[in-house]
Amino acid sequence: MSYAHPEVLVSTDWVATHLNDTGVRLIEVDVDTTAYDSGHIAGAVGWNWQSQLNDPVRRDIPDKGAFAGLLGGAGVTPRTTVVLYGDNNNWFAAFAFWLLQLYGHTSARLMNGGRAKWVAEGRPLVTEKTRVTPTKYPVPKKVNATLRAKRPDVERALKNKKVALVDVRSPAEFVGDIIAPPGMTETAQRAGHIPGARSIPWGQAVAVDGTFKPYEELLQLYKGKVIDGKGEIIAYCRIGERSSHTWFALKYLLGQKKVRNYDGSWTEWGNLVGAPIVKGAG
Repeated sequence: MSYAHPEVLVSTDWVATHLNDTGVRLIEVDVDTTAYDSGHIAGAVGWNWQSQLNDPVRRDIPDKGAFAGLLGGAGVTPRTTVVLYGDNNNWFAAFAFWLLQLYGHTSARLMNGGRAKWVAEGRPLVTEKTRVTPTKYPVPKKVNATLRAKRPDVERALKNKKVALVDVRSPAEFVGDIIAPPGMTETAQRAGHIPGARSIPWGQAVAVDGTFKPYEELLQLYKGKVIDGKGEIIAYCRIGERSSHTWFALKYLLGQKKVRNYDGSWTEWGNLVGAPIVKGAG
């Protein structure tokens, strides 16, 4: 069976064929913020997740005006098809895709396999920064709040058996052996997981080459654990990027209608005074 929404994924071949399309804008978003400067796909604009996909003061996503400015600076119009890719199997590319959906720019795609697949296939990278003509992207009038879970939503989920929580971090983070992966500075005061959450690490959704697994394998991964046909799903990780990847798989590849990304994730929950936390396998 094919994905529920196969149109949101494009192959490296598709990208190579459409590099010069005026209606397509390639955007690279990496965990390693120096990767873009070391080499990127010709025509791609680089977004820095630390300084551009987060509010510079608040622990929050960019507001509507800031995000419109980011799109305009990338030469994007409301009619532009945005194709996102990045390192770590598209962690932050998926996060940027989620932001685009949140603010209503639905014409967006992920390059399946991300930067690593492009490089593994011997495809060229360039170091010259892409020159773009800025646009005046209109400030979104509303936000699709159905795609985002905030703290009160998670607190309600603890009492609502129709809401499934999926923790997509590593097993060591889930049981509380570590608070964050090595080298990551965004952290919390406490380790563990949210009560009732099921541990399904994000990486189980991808094949060796970084592409998403077929529909049947994805369904087997989540069915009976967080997919039960009854209610909604809330995915979380540490800062919301890995959970965006799982959110994408659940919503667009498996067709789950009620899926939210809790971008506050463990850096919020693990710092809350009095928040319930479970350590161990649970």
